[in-house]
This record gives sequence, C-alpha cells and structure tokens, in this order.
Amino acid sequence: MDRDEILNVVIKHIRFNSTGLENITIDPALSMADYGVSSLDIVETVSASMRELRIKIPRRDLANLKNINELVDAFANARLASEETIGHGR
Repeated sequence: MDRDEILNVVIKHIRFNSTGLENITIDPALSMADYGVSSLDIVETVSASMRELRIKIPRRDLANLKNINELVDAFANARLASEETIGHGR
C-alpha cells in the first residue's frame, strides 16, 4: 500500500467521523482541527484508520503530529516496518 492509498484511508475516516466535510477537498497540509474536527472525532478517525491499515502506533507517538501529512507519514512508516517484519519471518 503506497502513501496515496494511506492518505485516502485517512481522508475516508475523517469524512465518516466528522460532519460537513463530505464535499470539501481535504488539504493534508492542514490539521484535522483546522477543519473543525473535534478531539473525540480525531481519536476515532486515527483509531479507525489504524484498524483498517492493520497497524499500531502508541498514542504518545502521535501526540505531536501537526497535520494530516505527518499522520499519513507515521502510518506509512508503521506499515513499512510491519511489512519488513513479516517479510523477515518474525
């Protein structure tokens, strides 16, 4: 799964867990808070995205991310690490 696919997963969950964003172009350089997404909806968006991507990242590692791009990069790095671990038979 490439970075664009991960971005699409995150955007899908942002739209699903928030109201009023169905027909808005989501700029990944902005944060979810910039779109008025509540902190509870952000938690649900991140959790749902991680479930779909089959990754786990400690919440403390996500706390200082500034925008959607940084979240997607963290997810992409976690997927890559997970795929490498699986590929090495661990």
